[in-house]
Formats: sequence, C-alpha cells, structure tokens
Amino acid sequence: MGADKYENEKLIRWGWPCDVWFHVDDLSSAHVYLRLDRGPNLRKFKETGRLDHMPDALSDCVQLVKANSIEGSKQSKVAVVYTPWDNLKKSGDMAVGQVGFHDLKKVITVPHVERDREAINRLNKTKVVEEKHENDLQAEREEFDRQVIAKKKELAREEAKAKQAEREAFEKLKHERDYERIFEQGATGNVVGVEATADAKAAVKFEEDFM
Repeated sequence: MGADKYENEKLIRWGWPCDVWFHVDDLSSAHVYLRLDRGPNLRKFKETGRLDHMPDALSDCVQLVKANSIEGSKQSKVAVVYTPWDNLKKSGDMAVGQVGFHDLKKVITVPHVERDREAINRLNKTKVVEEKHENDLQAEREEFDRQVIAKKKELAREEAKAKQAEREAFEKLKHERDYERIFEQGATGNVVGVEATADAKAAVKFEEDFM
C-alpha cells in the first residue's frame, strides 16, 4: 500500500504484471496492491479478470482502501475499483499519483463497500511499515523480470527437448516398420531369376548354375 501520492507514483511505475491495483472510485485514497503468486489464483484472474475466487483477499483489499481514504472513511458506503497493474495508464500531464486506464472493460467495481471494523483491526495488527525507495522497487521488479525470462528459457529448453525425443521416437518407429516391411516382403516374395515352385530340384539346379 502506498504511504502517500509520491510512493503511489513509484508503485505505479514499478508494479509487477501479477499485481492487482485497488482504489476507492471517484475519491482520493491509498493505492493498494494485491500481489498474486504465480499459480492457480493468478491464472484464474488472468482468465476472468475478477477476484471472485479469492473472496477473503478481495474483502481485505477493499477494506484497506476505504479505511485509507480521507473522504471515503467518513462515508457509510463507497465503491471500490480494481484492475490489473498493466491496465494502469500514466501520462505526463497527470498529477502525481493520478492514473487512468488503458481498457475500462478491465476495471471491476465493487459497490456498496461498508466499513468492517473487525477486518480493519485484524489487518492493522499485521501491518508492517516498510519504506520503499524507488531504487528498491526498481531492483525488485528487475529481479522479477530476470526470473521470468529464466523460467521462459527453461520451459523453451524442455519443450525443445521433448520435441526432439518425439522426433527420435517417430524416426525409430518408422525405421522399425520399414525393416519389418522389407523382411515380410523377403519372406513372401520371389527371388529374381527363380520361379516359385514346390519342386526342390529347381532350387538345386539354380544353385548348380550359380556355382
């Protein structure tokens, strides 16, 4: 969660592709990010664009932005929006901490969010204040990118290895079938220059002529 608009600006710049951004709709508030682990939860979010499959995390995030909005915290109900980090749009003419969206269809609204005092108390007890400088955020993002690239290369190597094994297995099977076909033809076909016959004398004569 951004401590102020300046930290919000840093988070906008150095967020991760697996981050989900939360904000009170139409009011100033803290920017809250939910960082999804690579796995089923992230895949589900990428497929649907929603966090309905993570109701507890969704509830905690909307409570945090409401509680950390000067105006929103005073209202009985607010609407909260969330979207993937990479849907945030930042242009030079925007104020510090202000963002827009590339695609409004990817912005999900959670209406009628009321304060859940019990949830806020629980979250405050686990709150850790950690000042993040821009260099720290940049370094973390760059390390994340390196890990993603390394993983992609590893998957590409495994895929190439699997394809090579598949090709080798196919060639081996093809060779075995060709060999079996030749063997079967040799067992049932005629030898050039020898007429197929049940007369053993013909075979003997052929051997004598050959010698």
